[in-house]
Amino acid sequence: MAPLERLDDAYRYCEGLVRDHDRDRWLADGLLPDDKRRHAFAIHAFSYEAARIRESIHEAMPGEIRLQWWIDAIEGEARGDVAGHPVAATLIDTIRRFSLRRSGFVNLLEARRFDLYDDAMPTLNDLEGYAGETASVLFLEVAQVLCGGADPKAADAAGHAGVAYALTGLMRALPIHARRNQVYLPADLLKAAGIEPDDVRHGRKAEELAGVLANLRDGATSHLDKALSAFAEIDPRARPAFLPLAFVRPYLAALAKTPVYGPVAEIAAWRKPLILWWFGRRL
Repeated sequence: MAPLERLDDAYRYCEGLVRDHDRDRWLADGLLPDDKRRHAFAIHAFSYEAARIRESIHEAMPGEIRLQWWIDAIEGEARGDVAGHPVAATLIDTIRRFSLRRSGFVNLLEARRFDLYDDAMPTLNDLEGYAGETASVLFLEVAQVLCGGADPKAADAAGHAGVAYALTGLMRALPIHARRNQVYLPADLLKAAGIEPDDVRHGRKAEELAGVLANLRDGATSHLDKALSAFAEIDPRARPAFLPLAFVRPYLAALAKTPVYGPVAEIAAWRKPLILWWFGRRL
């Protein structure tokens, strides 16, 4: 196959990956302009690949090696046929086409090192920093793709958007993370509520934990509101990059009604296109 045909196949692979494993972002990306959509799929497929490394390993070292492979690939130092990896090929193509910051993707990978270990997140500030590196960057880079260049005013919106989106997702995934001995809830907030990280890992002190989660939901709502307020200042072409935020408030409402240790809070699948349509009208 010709190189362009291989690249087209790689972009289609990324779309399938996002569709199967990150349905909310896939729905939102489907509403982007035709000529930009596949680049959003590439960015979000890369995010999924980085996020799932923990699931595919039994100890940290293989995960460290995999993260370093990605860092080298993005920085242009990887050995082997990087072009043969569909997600790496499309991400690098997208970075080059739109002059995206390689450092943002590298920082995402560095932040994902936390996932490889069983340490609790130390503080709320650390959690928000992790959210910024792993989720805010995605909003910002997709916004740049849509604008065809950097929009400095989009950074503030992306910062708050990423924290709101990531906090919501981490709270939803709490039952899954607890079974893997992972604790993303800040240790300082847990300690103030009389909870130890091991209590979370073993499903204890649900009542006390409910109070911590209520405070985190309030924090996510605050960041969401700040992101929405910042929309007025950004390039209108960049605003569809923030469509995944449509799901934050409904998920937070579902979390408030769901036991802290599961099941995973969900939104009915039939509601999601309606939620996106309503949110999109406000952009």
